[in-house]
Amino acid sequence: MKYKITVNDQIYEVEIENINARPVIAVVDGERFEVTPEGGAAKQEKPKVEKRSFSANQPSAAASSPNAAAGGNVLTSPLPGTVVNLFVKAGDKVEAGQVALVIEAMKMKNSIRTTIGGTVSEVLVATGQSVAHKQALIKFADTSDTAWM
Repeated sequence: MKYKITVNDQIYEVEIENINARPVIAVVDGERFEVTPEGGAAKQEKPKVEKRSFSANQPSAAASSPNAAAGGNVLTSPLPGTVVNLFVKAGDKVEAGQVALVIEAMKMKNSIRTTIGGTVSEVLVATGQSVAHKQALIKFADTSDTAWM
């Protein structure tokens, strides 16, 4: 966009590439200049805010998530991270305290042990998958009475 600007009683024709960018690129007589206006902050559009109504009786999004823990027969992630090794598969019998998988978090590998013994019915994660805190990792079909922790 072109503007006429007066500096020291002299008129200049200035072309501005993007008035909202900082620094502003101004072209005067074919020469490019970087200019930072006083205040230095660009005009910013207000972020769009999605309005939602909330009711205390509505179930939370986490409760309806397919990966949310649904009872005592599920092993959940104690921390967020990335699954790097899986040591169990559906149909495996595991004992309480057995290492089921390894999660890497902040460049540290954490062995995740089963807290109950039983038969694995479903492994809900895969190697390389990112997991959230308290996300369901493994479901057990039947559990023994022995608890590791």
